[in-house]
This record gives sequence, C-alpha cells and structure tokens, in this order.
Amino acid sequence: MKTINLLLAATLSAAVALGAPPLLQAAQDKAETTKADNTKKNKEENKGATADQQKENKTDREITREIRRAVVKDKSLSITAHNVKIITKDGHVILKGPVKSEDEKKTVEKAAIGVVGKVKVSNELEVAPPKEKKEKKEKKDQKEQK
Repeated sequence: MKTINLLLAATLSAAVALGAPPLLQAAQDKAETTKADNTKKNKEENKGATADQQKENKTDREITREIRRAVVKDKSLSITAHNVKIITKDGHVILKGPVKSEDEKKTVEKAAIGVVGKVKVSNELEVAPPKEKKEKKEKKDQKEQK
C-alpha cells in the first residue's frame, strides 16, 4: 500500500512539475503584453497636457495644492475622485481622469472653481463605467436566490 501511495505521489508531482511551466510562461507573456497603466491613452487624449509637464512655478503649485487639499478633504468622494489629475498651467486648471458619478465630477469641479474661478477651470473628468466585479456578484446572488 505504501508503494502505491509513493508511486502515486511521485507521478502527480512529476505531472505538476512538467505541466506548470508552460502555463506559467503563458500567464507571464500575457502580463507583459498587457500594460497596467494608461500612458498611451493619456498622451493621445491630452495632446501634451500631462501632470508631469506642469510648470514648477510657485503659484501653479500652490493652486494645485489647494485644489488637491479641498478634494481630499471631502470624505464623501471615492478614492478614484481623490486621485484625479489636477494640471495647472499659468493659473488655468485642467481636471482629468475617472470619477464614479456625475455628482463626484461636479464636486471636484466646484473645488477647483472655489480656488481659481469658473473661467479658469477645464473639466475633462470622465464618469467611469461600473466595474465588472459588481455585475458578477449580482449575477451570483441571483443564481443563489433561485
């Protein structure tokens, strides 16, 4: 009996060891081809207006800092809204990135308007579609109820 168990364990170990590397390699290849960031999209949409190109003068940095503080201070906003891009160039503010709702979009815009005024704010925020996880969870809950 011990020999059979030992033989079975050795066979299973060999199968796992020989079968796993191709699967692991395929997963790594897929991860390398799919980039996690949206740098390309930003460059296409922004046409040069990116946060890393913001001028380093004191007034622009101060405006950005005040808007960021106002946005982060509002605890009703999601983390997504707290992390929007605030780009200030010569006193003009560009808001970019995803938010979860129209209300968040308006709230972030109001924070910027409160610092520099309505004429100097360009709101390019986008309401992000809901994540798939919620939809999958709802479908699972529906199946469990049946």
